[in-house]
Amino acid sequence: MAESALEQLLGRARGPMGPSAELDFGVESGPLSELGAVISRINGFFLFNAGIQVFRVGAEGAEGLGPDLLAWNDEGTWKDTYNGLADDLFCFGQDIFGTQFGIVGGEEVVRFDPESARVTPLGTSLEAWAQWLLADPDVNGTASFSYAFQQQNGALDPGDRLVPLQFFIAGGGYDFDNFAVRDAVTAMRIRGPIAQQVHDLPDGATIRISVG
Repeated sequence: MAESALEQLLGRARGPMGPSAELDFGVESGPLSELGAVISRINGFFLFNAGIQVFRVGAEGAEGLGPDLLAWNDEGTWKDTYNGLADDLFCFGQDIFGTQFGIVGGEEVVRFDPESARVTPLGTSLEAWAQWLLADPDVNGTASFSYAFQQQNGALDPGDRLVPLQFFIAGGGYDFDNFAVRDAVTAMRIRGPIAQQVHDLPDGATIRISVG
């Protein structure tokens, strides 16, 4: 029997990021059930040269590395800066740029753009998410960029992500000097107010970003 895409990902995982933990969302099927099983097996991990991070569960500090899954999804951590645009999202991971991967309504796995708060459906299971990542690890998993950036600039701390100095939505590129390292919470809070301004704009619209 062929190995599932999710099993292939777990075989590549670098972790755990926290001590063993049992996570049960109280559902028998669907992506939340899959997530509980994944975290119970490997409590937080990285993939693709740390281009993808899946959050751990557990207290901050010596007990684990990187964001805690439940604290990350607390409204006051960063979602409040999106003024409702992220409220339906239960985030379980992110890429090196802070693009979020989450579950909506306990049924749909999505990609959440931190600059625009736009949601892209990926499927109805973590297996579908894994298939999407494996279909193009360099684009969907930021694998090559993550490797090259950290080779030149040093490894990111598990709690850090990259923020473009000129946002992607404003034409910013992927040159290394266009990125600043920020802790993951700050990286999201910087972009929440921007996402509020651009979320409903049509493609090609002129953007006048107001910061502060």
